[in-house]
Amino acid sequence: MRVYLAGPEVFLPDAREILATKAALSRARGFQPVTPLDNDLPPGGDRFATGMRIYRSNIALMNGCDAIVANLTPFRGVGADPGTCFELGYMVARGARIAAYSNDPRGHFDRLQAGFYHGAARPDAGGEHRGPDGLALENFDMFDNLMLHGAAATPGAVLVVAPPGAAVDADRLSRGMETFVACLARLAEAGA
Repeated sequence: MRVYLAGPEVFLPDAREILATKAALSRARGFQPVTPLDNDLPPGGDRFATGMRIYRSNIALMNGCDAIVANLTPFRGVGADPGTCFELGYMVARGARIAAYSNDPRGHFDRLQAGFYHGAARPDAGGEHRGPDGLALENFDMFDNLMLHGAAATPGAVLVVAPPGAAVDADRLSRGMETFVACLARLAEAGA
């Protein structure tokens, strides 16, 4: 089974090494890994043209895969990387096998309350939590936005979230492998 390894690792300074490690771990589980850095892009063009070539190339890479293993660990904020979110949605729409993981044990509501609103969100008269800006906070006991959690919780999908109490330091969030390895194991056990 060809699996597309989606996630914000592409932005790390050691992206190639991290993705090479994840690819090796995937092969050890019997998968054929594909990463966003596997694209063969011709040089040249302006930044916009380069961005469009990367977009088209990643779509082509995903079209050649049977499954996605999406790193939905919060990135540059309280939620998952938007490019990874798109890739997850794209693969859901294609009917591919879905596997997702997060290195952050905290739920979406807790991250919004602590990381965005700094504890200032309060219940309104109807019991819904709202920030000082008046916006409601999603509070569905989900690890991220309900659409992401929903995609990863459908029948046949695999979802692995770091256990409660796991460290949330920057290195573990961006480079931790435990939940990725557990996600691969569950995907293999599911008869991928």
